[in-house]
Amino acid sequence: MPYRYLEDIAIADVAFEAWGKTREELFTAAADAQLNVMVADLATIRAIDAVEFRLENEALDMLLFNFLNELIFYKDARQLLLRATSVTINGTDSHFTLHAKAEGERLDPARHSQIIDVKAVTLHRFRVEETADGWRTEVVLDI
Repeated sequence: MPYRYLEDIAIADVAFEAWGKTREELFTAAADAQLNVMVADLATIRAIDAVEFRLENEALDMLLFNFLNELIFYKDARQLLLRATSVTINGTDSHFTLHAKAEGERLDPARHSQIIDVKAVTLHRFRVEETADGWRTEVVLDI
């Protein structure tokens, strides 16, 4: 599990840090961490539906911010619980593009043990940084 939840960061929100050797691994880990806030067991989410989307941003951290919020959009608009199955990031410094494929299924309260609903990713303490071991992010979710 390339993420962990952070205690005492935000009283009414949920915080986590995620990491990966590559930017793509980081984005995938952050997506799983966010989804695991909402659903207790990610293994209960079957790959029935798939969506693909493309995002662009001038900053890598804001690309991750948009990526996580895009997954929340699909949860809210279509009731889809999605796991990132493919993430490709191109670009450096001043322009990044992301192509993602996510798979999952519609929320089924009988099968998916829900914990709490995530409304949005916040900018509070939000950061992405390159480390000696790869990449790391800290995220606070509005619940």
